[in-house]
Order: sequence, then C-alpha cells, then structure tokens
Amino acid sequence: MGLFDAVRGFFEQAAERVGLDEDARRVLGTPRREVAVQVRVPKDGGSLSVYPGWRVQYNGARGPFKGGLRFHQNASLDEFRCFAALMTWKTALVDLPFGGAKGGVQVDPKGLSVDELERLSRAFFWAIDNEVGPYRDIPAPDVNTGPREMAWMYDEYSRIHGDTPGVITGKPVALGGSLGRDAATGRGALFCLDRIAHHRGWTREKIRIAVEGFGNAGSWFAILARQLGYEIVAVSDSRGAIFNPEGIPPRAVLEHK
Repeated sequence: MGLFDAVRGFFEQAAERVGLDEDARRVLGTPRREVAVQVRVPKDGGSLSVYPGWRVQYNGARGPFKGGLRFHQNASLDEFRCFAALMTWKTALVDLPFGGAKGGVQVDPKGLSVDELERLSRAFFWAIDNEVGPYRDIPAPDVNTGPREMAWMYDEYSRIHGDTPGVITGKPVALGGSLGRDAATGRGALFCLDRIAHHRGWTREKIRIAVEGFGNAGSWFAILARQLGYEIVAVSDSRGAIFNPEGIPPRAVLEHK
C-alpha cells in the first residue's frame, strides 16, 4: 500500500464520521490535476542530466492551489499526491483561502553545484509555468528548497511574465518575502506540542524531546522549544544522530553542523 492509499483511508474514515455526501467524497478522493514534466539540467562539465518532476494540484475549491516544492532523490508521484491532499485539509482546517498542492523533482541536490542547482530550479519552474500563477497555484519551499531556490524560480517566472512577486512564497525578505518565514514551520510544530502538553497537564521542564530531521524546520523547532524550557536530548539528520540525556544546545549543534 502506498502513502496515498493510506491518506485516502484516513479521508474515508473522516468522511464517514462527518457524514460527507457521496458526491463530495468522489471529488475529494482524487487529485484535480497531475502534471509530470521533464527537467533538463546542463551540467558544469558539459553533459546534460534529465530528472522527473511533478506538480499535483489536489483541490482548489477554496482558492489558489498552495503547497511546497521539494528536491529529493526519493520523491515520487505517490508522495506528492499524499502531501497535496494533506495540504488541502490543512488550509481548510485553519480557514485559509487556499487549496492544496505539492510538487518537486526527483534529484539529490547535494550532488549538484550551486550553478547546477540554479539551472535545475529555473528549468523546473519553466516546465510548470503554465500551471502556476498568483491566482492559480502558489508554490513554496519544502524539503531541500529555501529562499534561494524560491528567488530563482520567482525570477524565472518574472522573466517570462513580468515582475510577479505573488507567484511564490518563501522568497528572501529583500525580494518581498515575509519576516519569520524561516522559523514558521518549526514554530507551528511547537505550538502544537505546547497545546498538547497543556491539555494533558505536562510541565515543559519534565518533557524530553528527540528531533528527527535537523534541517530548517527541525532546528528552529529545537531552538524555540529550548527557549520555552523544553529539554532537547537527541537530534538526527540524514548523516547521523547525537544523544545526550543531560540535554543538547540546539544552536551550538546547528553551528557545528
């Protein structure tokens, strides 16, 4: 069973509980649109690499599609279907005027130079140019993408259509990005933990936290959690993990990494 099959199973359970009618279930059970593209990247040495890319637009009934773009060697259409569906539920749950989407490229960005990564970012956004726009689909950063990649994509879209800062979020602040965007995902996860702890009567000082994935979201979560009094005892990323039952200073770990 794939990731999307699991998500659909949870959707059916929720639909049954709230008494969702059959027509709505059929509409929300599958993506509205799936786009597969070929991403061609000239390499520094003169060769050409070709990577598969996708943009899955799940549902846009509440507004423009919204969701991140990730670069990862294990990215797949099944994964993007899964996260596009979850983005649809997330934006609806907090009453934001957006639909849900997700996309990216199946590539290991750590094996690319900065110039190659820029070509990849621009080539992918050029390939999905007809599917995105400030009133149609607004991508954002995700795994292995950030303000730098968003700036390249914004520039590529503006090169074709004229200056369009609303086409993508997560840009550098100097290019119209939002203050606090880097920490937003980790901060949101911390809000959830804090609410759970309060609801269950747990004190922050007695909670021990292990952070799996010490990238942008995980590192900010750890830094902010420690500021509130939580103790971080373990962190990991794709290259290994560290553990200290007495506690780990997240900022020092990030600087060392």
